[in-house]
Order: sequence, then C-alpha cells, then structure tokens
Amino acid sequence: MDPLLTSDELAAILKVDVVTIRRLVNRQEITAYRVGNEFRFTETELEQYLQRQRLPAKGERSEPNGFQGFMRRLMGKPTGGHDRFERFTRRARNVLALAQKEAVGLNHNYIGTEHLLLGLIKEDGGIAGRVLHEQGVSLEQVHERITSIIGKGDKPSAGEGTLTPRSRKVIEYAVDEAKRLGHSFVGTEHILLGLIREGEGIAAHVLRDVLRTERLDSVREAVLRILDQEGVTAENIPPIPEEAKSLLGEQEEALTCSVCSARCPTYFHYCFNCGAPFES
Repeated sequence: MDPLLTSDELAAILKVDVVTIRRLVNRQEITAYRVGNEFRFTETELEQYLQRQRLPAKGERSEPNGFQGFMRRLMGKPTGGHDRFERFTRRARNVLALAQKEAVGLNHNYIGTEHLLLGLIKEDGGIAGRVLHEQGVSLEQVHERITSIIGKGDKPSAGEGTLTPRSRKVIEYAVDEAKRLGHSFVGTEHILLGLIREGEGIAAHVLRDVLRTERLDSVREAVLRILDQEGVTAENIPPIPEEAKSLLGEQEEALTCSVCSARCPTYFHYCFNCGAPFES
C-alpha cells in the first residue's frame, strides 16, 4: 500500500482546512482509511481525487457531469453524447444510485445484479418495486439470500465501484426492452425486465429462490400487465404532442428531456412536456 497521509498533511497539500477534509470523506468524494480515531489517505487516492477536479484545457472535451458522468463511472467506459442514458427516468436513475449505496453498505467494490435488485426494491414508487412487492419479494429476504451467497466484504469498498459485466448486460437489455415496447424512456420496469432477461446473475437466482420457481415469467407478465393497464407507465409520462414535434428543427441545438425525450430550447429550465427539471 502507498504511504499513508494524515488529515493535516492532506489539508496542507490541498490548501484547505481539516474540517473540509472530513466533509470530503463524509460526502465520499475521497476515500479514507480509519486508523484509530483518525483518517488516513493514500497517495493513489489523492491522485484520483485531484484527477476528478481537473479542469479541461481549452478545446479539450470535458468529462460529463451529473447523471452522464455517474453512468460513465459506473459503466467503466465512455457513454458518448446524446446516448441511451439520457432516456432514464428519475426513478430509474435512483435505482442505480441506490444500487451503488447497497454495494458500499455490503463492502463490495463492484455493482452486481444483486445490488440492482436491491435498488429496484428500495425504489418502491416505481413499477418494478410495486411488482416485486406484489410478488412477495421483500428487502429483508433478498438481503438475507445475498449475504448467504456472497457474504459481506471484510473491508470498506474503495471508490464508487463499477457495474459488473452481467450488470452492464442488464442495463443493455433494459434499453432494448424499452425499445421493443415502443417507449421513449427507460424506467424501473425496463431494468427489472432486463434483469429477468439476463437470467444468470445472482439477482435472478435470488428471485427464483424467494419465489420458489425456476421460471420468472410471472414477474415479467406482472410488469407487462401494469404497463397495459396504465397506458404507457405508472410514472405518468405524457406523450409529446404532435404539434410540438416541430418546435425545434432537427439540427437546432436543444435540451433533450431525460424523462420523456422532448426537445426543448436551451434556455428552458423545465421540460415543456412533462415538467421535469433540466440538470444544471
């Protein structure tokens, strides 16, 4: 391991006070090791923190911020510009954030399908959470099965962690499921459909165990039934009005709503179609 720096040493390097260092640790912006009652930091963690603060040179393409940057780090690779992740609903985005928190809570330095499943259950306002609850899948049951299969890590995870190959496949399937259903967004229901379609990860095994069945058709059918009953989605995303589709020219610069995919003028703070705020 690299030589360990004290909070005072790190504060001197970053030209801030020790209280700021503790805030950075509490916000998980920099990873620390606890030695007794003190925090210690490695030079590698310091370099990674400084790299995240780096400002791009003139003409250099900057790292995406907000959800795009978050997904880039989770995926462990570039996501591109106007790509699939722009279409994730607020609840779907929250599932990924909750999955990350669950991984950290279990001291796992990766985000597997099992963490995605926990995120889907905890986002109980989404269609996926509702379906899992109706199917009798509880957070306590899933936690118990996961810890019995893979256990809890011995040491706190360092950093955010990235999606495993199976989790990335679930996300890819979720995007495809939305496309197959003719939806312009990716919601929690599509992530659940993607998880079922992947079928081989720990999450799928846990679901089979909890539901006591080898097939997860009942879960998929429940999702499709709700979608059919409620039109497009329970999150009530309105379709873009026909007269508004020509609001902006195809090549004209615009803000694309991450919830309903409406294209709005760049000076808008909220989507004209669904009212979702644009990230600053």
